[in-house]
Amino acid sequence: MPTLHGIPVSPFVRKVRIALQEKSISYEINPVAPVPPANDDPKFRAMSPLGKVPAYEDGDFSISDSSVILAYLDRTNPAPSIYPQDAQACARATWLEEFADSSLAEAVGPIFFQRIVAKAFFQREPDQAVIDQAMGERIPPAFDYLEGQLNGGDFLVGDQLSVADIATGSMLRTFRIAGESPDSARWPKLAAYAEQLLGRASFKECAIAEDAMLKGG
Repeated sequence: MPTLHGIPVSPFVRKVRIALQEKSISYEINPVAPVPPANDDPKFRAMSPLGKVPAYEDGDFSISDSSVILAYLDRTNPAPSIYPQDAQACARATWLEEFADSSLAEAVGPIFFQRIVAKAFFQREPDQAVIDQAMGERIPPAFDYLEGQLNGGDFLVGDQLSVADIATGSMLRTFRIAGESPDSARWPKLAAYAEQLLGRASFKECAIAEDAMLKGG
């Protein structure tokens, strides 16, 4: 059985877990933290030379990076596909995946780190100044962009779930864990999109393990 290496609350691990759920692929999870000494294990470093999660092990084959893993999963388990068939739609979906993994992660990440990681793993109170800066300077342009990409439908590209939704939804879930949601008055389409996407069965299933981890269960 394939093994996914990485802690469930990582948004990039979540990306892969959602894809696995959507494709009904059975797997095991090895909750490796992306910090020493956990990620110094030689076997893990052979799979992920940069020491980052997730890494995916499928028999004698292994690879790291969430976007690379999703592409591999779609080639080896093509139904349902998480990449649009149309070339332009596929390009747009993979761009939005990259946007979520970079700009949206940079906006959401500091809030999650201060509110969740700092308290749970470093036993220190959150730095409110960092949170305020992220909420005031990083979140608005990222959310403005996503609001402009939504046409009021359930998905960012086309009429079915794609890598764009998996990556964006994963970051919106991180935002929710940190106690926040898109302001429905300022970003009505994004707020509605987040509600329906995070209510999807694959996201709910992932949330169970995440909540258990955060509660120490």
